Amino acid sequence: MAVSAELQATIDQLIANNEAAAAAGLEPSIEGVRDMMENVLYTAPMPDGITTTAVDAGGVPCEWVVDQDADPNRRLLYVHGGGYAAGNLNTHRVLAADISKAAGVAVLNVDYRLAPESLAPAQFDDGMTAYRWMLENGPDGAGSPTHCFVAGDSAGGGLTIALLMGIRDAGLPKPTAAVAMSPWADLSCSGDTFESRAATDPMIQKPTVDWFADLTAGNNIDLKDPRISPVFGEFHDLPPFLIHVSEDEVLLCDSLMVEEKARAAGVDVTIERWPGTIHVWHALGRAVPEAAEAIDKIGAYIRSKG
Repeated sequence: MAVSAELQATIDQLIANNEAAAAAGLEPSIEGVRDMMENVLYTAPMPDGITTTAVDAGGVPCEWVVDQDADPNRRLLYVHGGGYAAGNLNTHRVLAADISKAAGVAVLNVDYRLAPESLAPAQFDDGMTAYRWMLENGPDGAGSPTHCFVAGDSAGGGLTIALLMGIRDAGLPKPTAAVAMSPWADLSCSGDTFESRAATDPMIQKPTVDWFADLTAGNNIDLKDPRISPVFGEFHDLPPFLIHVSEDEVLLCDSLMVEEKARAAGVDVTIERWPGTIHVWHALGRAVPEAAEAIDKIGAYIRSKG
């Protein structure tokens, strides 16, 4: 499938970067990954009409990212990607803004603790704390939402599914719906597309994913604990959710396992497999046609649910 010139330019740059790193014998490092995310990968321009406001969500640093036409009582908790060890409010502010504009929601962008400084389940715990806070507070102050949602990408996509399980088990009001973009939902990395998609994924390979998994879990938690690997959790009574995943990425297997288990449990799950794209292509912003289309589909999905 032909892709846009804008997306192809990104793919070509990723391939060149990988070749240069391999030639130099470079190994991944926390500092390098964090710098790359903030200064190279997540640099799309901020859309117009967005307000950002820093807040303390029960001890978790967060910010409201709200489009001028968004309903402050339709709230979405956003948990970012980055292998649980990278990413922050800066890296995902534009994606949060794009979702706020497309879906008409106020987005609570969550700056959860990162590994290896804070091992799992710190990230899950921070997500739960922020969700509880969002049920009682919005961008205009205290008050309950009319609708609430959860969304995330990559590690945050897996965390989104884990939070749906945690919210259910805690007896909290359930989200109206959720969205998981290229979710990393199995830190044991047991799926078969790590091998079958290795040649078509310019962003991630299994050794790097294993490295992130070890950093996240340490000796603190089992890799199959549902708080970090929700494919091993219970899917009954979850709200509807949408999965976006690239047909060509190594993490395709995680999305397929989540879809299968959710569907078997009677959950209203929708999966869209996008050929020719890359891991979390949404973050490339509206200048890339495939990203703009995906963002608009997420917005339409959220609007259709409430």
